[in-house]
Amino acid sequence: MSSSFFILLFVVALLYASVGHGGASGYLALMAIYGFAPEVMKPTALILNLFVSLTSFILFYKGGHFKWKLFLPFALASIPFSFLGGTIALDAHIYKKVLGVLLLFPVLRFFIYPNTADKDLKDSNWPISLLVGAIIGFLSGLIGIGGGILLSPVLLLLSWTNQKQTAAISALFIFVNSVAGLAGQWSHGIKLEPAMLSFVAIAFVGGMAGAWLGSLKFNQQILKYTLAVILLMASVKLILT
Repeated sequence: MSSSFFILLFVVALLYASVGHGGASGYLALMAIYGFAPEVMKPTALILNLFVSLTSFILFYKGGHFKWKLFLPFALASIPFSFLGGTIALDAHIYKKVLGVLLLFPVLRFFIYPNTADKDLKDSNWPISLLVGAIIGFLSGLIGIGGGILLSPVLLLLSWTNQKQTAAISALFIFVNSVAGLAGQWSHGIKLEPAMLSFVAIAFVGGMAGAWLGSLKFNQQILKYTLAVILLMASVKLILT
């Protein structure tokens, strides 16, 4: 495995955790660039998600940004559908096209949606939350992401959360969906890289650093734009090749 892959893996984990995400879309984009097979990409991304998203959640939770009332309906609907999506294996060509399209969601999230001031926040809606949770959960399990990149734009578009609340809710949402998606994949077998333990260690350290910086220190605008450009390049590559 090239040393450049490990360096980029650390950077991806740090950048994603700094904005409350587990990083699966970034890991998938990175693995696609380095030629990993889809059957290896999906479980690898979800396992890395577990460590990075949980670390990120704990730090954002300690910062007082988490809202159980907002989180619960999304999670209740998404968990069973994420398991269902995880049981489905897509053709490699279709998988990469779908992944390329889904990578456009975080690009929009990072480029377009501004932070919502607390005074402008609106009350959440359970039926909408359940529907959105089910759809995102299924796509999460199908592709091998935690779903935070899809949930975050919805929360901000509906003005239900500010930036840090979005990060906190997305982090735990990613964790529970990653567990459910892995359980679904386990039902038909999981293939992992021999260097999986190294991947986990590097992503965990990067996630720790990113979550701490994101929850306490960083102005996140530069980080978001950097991530958006990287993901846009990966998306174009996956869609066109």
